[in-house]
Amino acid sequence: MQQAIAVLDSGVGGLTVVKEVMRQLPRERILYFGDTARAPYGPRAAEEIAAFTREIVDYLIQYKPKMIVIACNTATAAALEEIRDRVPIPVIGVINPGARAAVGRTRSGIVGVIGTEGTVRSGAYEAALKRLSSRVEVVSRACPSFVPLVEDGNFRSARASEIVAHALSPLRGSKMDCLILGCTHYPFLTDCISRVMGPEVHLINSAEETAREIQDVLRKSNDLAGEEETPLHRFFCSGDPRKFRRIAEDWLDEQIRLAPVVWQFPRIGR
Repeated sequence: MQQAIAVLDSGVGGLTVVKEVMRQLPRERILYFGDTARAPYGPRAAEEIAAFTREIVDYLIQYKPKMIVIACNTATAAALEEIRDRVPIPVIGVINPGARAAVGRTRSGIVGVIGTEGTVRSGAYEAALKRLSSRVEVVSRACPSFVPLVEDGNFRSARASEIVAHALSPLRGSKMDCLILGCTHYPFLTDCISRVMGPEVHLINSAEETAREIQDVLRKSNDLAGEEETPLHRFFCSGDPRKFRRIAEDWLDEQIRLAPVVWQFPRIGR
């Protein structure tokens, strides 16, 4: 059977990465785990997030994936290097791809980052940006109210627009010309964020950039799926299966109607 790309997240946010992988690499098989029972990860200690990530990786590795994608910025900051040392396959996070895209795009040299409390507290984006360009000025802001909106499926509501506008109002006076959506949940709120920040601020979607990196890594290792492949995708979650499936089907829509899908809901993380 075709080996899968395993994607894990604290909840439904990693579906933004899945959607991009399905769009850019439609022959690839996806194995997704959303830890919806323990979301959000942002307020938790780094040690606890790392433990959760290890547990999910240990669960997914039984399916013999060809790559693991930590599609959660908070978990990437807390556990990426540890997981790379733990498994014998490529492991990709979502922080470096987004940072590279922002450095390549900015003209003012001022880059904004919005993320969970854990991601912002870790300083992982600032460090990644500074490694790429010492001249970049970074403006960071934690937006803890965004993830619950997405996890509850309320990302298109009028309330979502109000919450986003309030959370981002302190950034409006900045001279940034790029804003990294430093949580994979945040692309669900792209329309709201774009309205608040205005057309002069380019939004960097780390999901898009991560999918490009996945393609690069698989191409270099000659491990891309063949043209003849028809992928079978598997989706796992640790929490309410009905809510997870409703959000996943809404967000992925056409992509999962074009390929067989298996929904499984193990008791990991309960």
